[in-house]
Amino acid sequence: MSKTSKIIQTQLRPDVEVHLPDGRILSGPRGAKVVDFLETVGDSLDSPAVAAIVNGDLRELTYPINIESIVLPVTMSDADGARIYRRSLTFLLEMAFSDLYPKGTLTIDHSVSFGGYYCQVSGRQPLSESEIEALKAHMLELVEKDISFERKEVPIKEAIDYFRKLGYDDKIHLLSHRHKDYLTLYRFGDRMDYHHGYMVPSTGYLCWFDLHETNGGFTLRYPRRHAPTELQPPAFYPKLLKAFRQYGDWLTRLGIDNVGALNDAIQAGREHEIILVSEALHEQYISEIARQIAERQNELSLVLVAGPSSSGKTTFSRRLTVQLLARGISPYPLELDNYFVDRDLTPRDEHGQFDFESIETLNLPLLAEQLEQLVAGEKVHMPHYNFKTGLSEPGKIVQLRRGQIIILEGIHGLNPRLIPAALSGQAFRVYVSALTQINLDRHNRVSTTDTRLIRRIVRDARERGYIARETISRWESVRRGEKHYIFPYQENADVMFNSALVFELAALKPLAEPLLRQVSHGTPEYIEAKRLLAFLEWFLPINIGLIPENSIAREFMGGSILKNFTLWKDKHR
Repeated sequence: MSKTSKIIQTQLRPDVEVHLPDGRILSGPRGAKVVDFLETVGDSLDSPAVAAIVNGDLRELTYPINIESIVLPVTMSDADGARIYRRSLTFLLEMAFSDLYPKGTLTIDHSVSFGGYYCQVSGRQPLSESEIEALKAHMLELVEKDISFERKEVPIKEAIDYFRKLGYDDKIHLLSHRHKDYLTLYRFGDRMDYHHGYMVPSTGYLCWFDLHETNGGFTLRYPRRHAPTELQPPAFYPKLLKAFRQYGDWLTRLGIDNVGALNDAIQAGREHEIILVSEALHEQYISEIARQIAERQNELSLVLVAGPSSSGKTTFSRRLTVQLLARGISPYPLELDNYFVDRDLTPRDEHGQFDFESIETLNLPLLAEQLEQLVAGEKVHMPHYNFKTGLSEPGKIVQLRRGQIIILEGIHGLNPRLIPAALSGQAFRVYVSALTQINLDRHNRVSTTDTRLIRRIVRDARERGYIARETISRWESVRRGEKHYIFPYQENADVMFNSALVFELAALKPLAEPLLRQVSHGTPEYIEAKRLLAFLEWFLPINIGLIPENSIAREFMGGSILKNFTLWKDKHR
């Protein structure tokens, strides 16, 4: 009997099977929603489910299961789940705010490290503490009512007309450049809004949040992924807030405070102006940092430059060096990578993989000893780390000139353990990161983490030969290291430098998109690649050739004149 003789024609069965990653198989009515299936296994999940991956695609909990499917629950502990929860929470905040304060304008501004979004109110006086409490109480009331978020696709013209009636000019500008002829809106009662990405099914999912007054605005607090049903205690972040406000001032000077306005400017042929003014603002602040260092030259021995991955630390350090040279100061760049311990001594994470983000990857005793020797004017036989063999080897012999300042750049620059206590008072600390970006509109933030990931995808492909899937797969480990080893120390900085450039995502777009499209469906990284592609759709591209050769953007897209920059005296030492 042939194998094909066992194949028979049949009728569509009323039930359908769902296969879970742990091997369990669920059966239910065809067309039932994902949430109906997952409710039966909710107790076995580590945190509440807010979405699911169905046959390799991210889906909302309201997605109907019409065919036999492999379903992976997405919880608040997952990156996508955390984004969905926070996005839904901002929608709830927006609706509650418009109920109580219809004459005010709410802007979701920037994120804060303990878990929250800083929000600002315009069009009226800032909310008082009692008004913030009333807003929180109203949000809790809406959560208790468990009101549905209804997903609806509408023609783009209809969406623009709807937002025009509400006076949402930022959304109108954004949508006027959209290539697709439809837009997905979410309805809440008799109101709708656009939010870039999926939502939870209803307000009843949004149990964990808080509001508190912050520097003339307020912070919407949400849980972090490692404790998805708990709120972390708020922290005071005056230096970070100052950096955010400085960038807001820069955007005001450019006349560009959202992606729609950026696209308008690009379409109007203002690329030169945007790029030149953005770069001038960067150079102006780097010069100001150099001035502060020069004023304290007699008491400083070290300049520590720290920040997370793909923040532009290398280009910043070299531009700072140029500015110091212009002030008669010749700094010595010390490469922290040469102080890595031998590969077999590198600490491992909970998965048994090398934890290259840990400060324990550095030979701290040797670094402390040699820093003190260098500052004392002694000759030092530096180490050289061989990345191919994973071993530390003897390097060059160095002796600093009198009054020469060391520039030490690396992710751990603000950690008190990095340098000996005796030198702590002789260090000037700079924190460099893409701290804030222009947003899509007043309610849709652009994550600076996404900016850094796109930077890294482009740079890794050009310089290291990594495909986008490889960079995305490593990103979660990088992010864990940042949260543990970098972000807790950012307020230790003397100054913060926001390395974000208002035009950079428009410049990275044509470089990143082909790389992201190569990520295959069915791989774990596909969903992230698809999300980033959808995000980049909002930007009009600009001509990369217009970007100066010393721009921080050049560190990632290539063509940087500073890539191999070395002081002549150090090269010939």
